[in-house]
Amino acid sequence: MRFTGKTALVTGAASGIGRSAALALAAEGANVALNDVQGGSLPSAEIGRDRSSEHLADVSEPSSVERMVNDVWDRWGRLDVVLANAGINRDGFLEQLTNEDWDEVVRVNLGGAFFVCRAAFPKLTDGGSVVITSSVSALGNRGQANYAASKAGLMGLARTLALEGAARAVRVNAVAPGFTDTPMVRAIPDKLRTKLVERVPLGRMAAPLEIARAMLFLASKEASYITGQVLFVDGGVSVGL
Repeated sequence: MRFTGKTALVTGAASGIGRSAALALAAEGANVALNDVQGGSLPSAEIGRDRSSEHLADVSEPSSVERMVNDVWDRWGRLDVVLANAGINRDGFLEQLTNEDWDEVVRVNLGGAFFVCRAAFPKLTDGGSVVITSSVSALGNRGQANYAASKAGLMGLARTLALEGAARAVRVNAVAPGFTDTPMVRAIPDKLRTKLVERVPLGRMAAPLEIARAMLFLASKEASYITGQVLFVDGGVSVGL
C-alpha cells in the first residue's frame, strides 16, 4: 500500500487514464480528490465517499483551479500527489485548424497543467510528487499540430518544475502515453484506428491501467531519485523516431 495516509489530486478523473489512475491510487491506500469539468462519471462511489472527494472545475480557468485546490486542502488537510492529467483534442490538418481549436487545446492541456501545478505547489508536502500526462504525439503527429505542441510543452514544464521543486524534494515527472484505449481514441474512425494500431511494435493499444501503473510508479517512493524525466509508455512507438 504505497499511498496509505496520503492525499492525491487527479484531474480529468472521470474517464480513461485519469479514472484508472484514481482507482489505482485508492486501491493503494490514498485518499483521492477527483476532478473533472463534468462530474457525472467520477468514481467516488467505487472508491467510497470516506476516501474520495469530488471537485468540479475547469482546469483552463485559473480562478476555478485555485478554488479546487483550496477545497482539496480544506477537505483533506494535506496534498502529497498531483496527477495533472486533464486534456482534450481538436484534431485537424494545419489549414483546417481554427484559432479556437488552437487556443482551446493549448489552454486546457498546457495551461491547465500549469494552473494546477502553480496552485498545488505551495500546498504539496515536502517530498511530494507531480506527474503530468504528456503524449507520444509530442514527438510530432500529422493532424495534431495543436495537441502535439501542447504535449511537447508539458515536457518542458515538467523538467522546469522539477528544478524548482527540488529544494523541497518535490519531484515532477511526465508520462507520455502511446495509443491507449480511451474515449478520445474510440472516437477515431475504425479504419484509421486499425492503421494506428498496426504502427505499434507490440501490436495493440494500451489499457488505461497500464498507463496508470507508470504514473503511480513515478509518484511513489520507488521513484524517489527520479525527477524531471519523461517516461514513454507507448508499446515501442517512439523507438527509432
